Amino acid sequence: MELCDREKIAANCTCTYDCFKKGKCCACIDYHRKNNELPGCYFPKEEEQSYNRSIKFFCETMSKKGFKL
Repeated sequence: MELCDREKIAANCTCTYDCFKKGKCCACIDYHRKNNELPGCYFPKEEEQSYNRSIKFFCETMSKKGFKL
C-alpha cells in the first residue's frame, strides 16, 4: 500500500483555509463529516473562499451552476 505524500497533496489542495489538516485528506473529510459539512475542495473557487462548508450551500451552488443533484 502506498502512503499519502502530504506535501504533494497540500501543494495541490484547493482549500484556502490554513489549518493543520491541509494535505491530510482523511482527517479533513472526517472533521467535516462530523460537522455535516463537505471539505473545501468540493467547492468551486469563489464559493470555497466563503468558508461555508454546509451541504445545503454546496447543493445551492452546484444547482446554480447547472448541475442536477
